Amino acid sequence: MLDAIQMIRLDYLSCVLTVLGTILLGKKLWQGWVVAAINSAVVCVIGVRTAQFGFVPANLLCIALYTTNLLNWRPKKQDQ
Repeated sequence: MLDAIQMIRLDYLSCVLTVLGTILLGKKLWQGWVVAAINSAVVCVIGVRTAQFGFVPANLLCIALYTTNLLNWRPKKQDQ
């Protein structure tokens, strides 16, 4: 399992997730926020593996923002 994780090119995975998340959000789909959060987690892993630790807090903040946006994305109930 660990060998399979090490073989994955995280930069390419992040690229694909960025494009997919952008497309989903452009179509106003909530799944885009989930994909963006997963991408931020991947970027955190890249930051740790390459000793670029500045990526970690920035992307943890992004994950928090994506979570907030996802929770606020829900349709508002209309008054009857």
